[in-house]
Amino acid sequence: MTKHIPLNVLELVGISENQTVKEAIEASLENAELIDKLGFKRLWFAEHHNTKSLASAATSQLIAMAAARTKNIRVGSGGIMLPNHSPLQVAENFGTIAQMYPDRIDLGLGRAPGTDQRTSQLITRTSSDAQNFANSIYDLIGWFSEEGLGHSVPVTSTVGTGTNIPIWVLGSSMNGASIAGQLGLPYSIATHFTPDDYKQKIDMYRSAFTTDSPTSQIDEPYVMAGINVVVAPTDEEAEKIWTTTTQMMVDMQTGQQRKLQPPVNPEELGTEEQRKMMDAMFSLKAVGSPETVRKKLEEFTEETGADELIIVTYTYDPEKRKQSMELLADLWF
Repeated sequence: MTKHIPLNVLELVGISENQTVKEAIEASLENAELIDKLGFKRLWFAEHHNTKSLASAATSQLIAMAAARTKNIRVGSGGIMLPNHSPLQVAENFGTIAQMYPDRIDLGLGRAPGTDQRTSQLITRTSSDAQNFANSIYDLIGWFSEEGLGHSVPVTSTVGTGTNIPIWVLGSSMNGASIAGQLGLPYSIATHFTPDDYKQKIDMYRSAFTTDSPTSQIDEPYVMAGINVVVAPTDEEAEKIWTTTTQMMVDMQTGQQRKLQPPVNPEELGTEEQRKMMDAMFSLKAVGSPETVRKKLEEFTEETGADELIIVTYTYDPEKRKQSMELLADLWF
């Protein structure tokens, strides 16, 4: 039997057409309890704003709620969009959670705003340039250290002291891959929505990796790769469930704001041009029966050389996502 690498879940708290926000959050937390029992290694919450179909805006609060409802799984951010936040406040938020749930909290950081340009103007606090990003990470490492002091100014977060929260860099571009390597940190690549040139990006990260940076926390390159996954008893059922994701992405591309839509027959979905566009955007996916998904995930692992995988699963019906997680755990663990 093939030994599989750790499997993780990226959570965006999808809101279905028939759900309230409260119901969507509760469904997300129920899923957290399930995947904790099933043996997944990490559950990461993304940060998105001004998106009607997603409720993952207050990332640290969702992480705290999920940590309270689980026992073993690591819970973290995938990620905190650092230009939107004061680094000291990030240290305080995550330090507080880590005090309550020690050795279970991850901090994944990104440089994108996680929203459209108009919304980003309302929330962006700092520049997203590489040097500012690196300086903020250096301070965060200081605030999480045993000394508990930031490196740029000698102030303490108090609650972050001694938590030693591991930091990851999220990226979807060549530049992001290079920055992750230069900082000497683990790299989570967003192949689930930017699959183009992913092998070159991973190679860039590995070639740029150094332990000489003051931000370095690991001894060698470490990669987590994202992939879209839906598992159902048959390929046909999985492909139909998958159309909820496709409809969401067509909405995003066309500027239409809707909650997650019920599945439709794949051939009824959008125009031929839209279907081709979605196929290109989601060329990296494992959608199908357990055997189909197992083969695709094993191929993806081999192609990326990833150390861990992180999956994204949208379903209109929360029970279908639970089914997908259970079938996935059976085929992988």
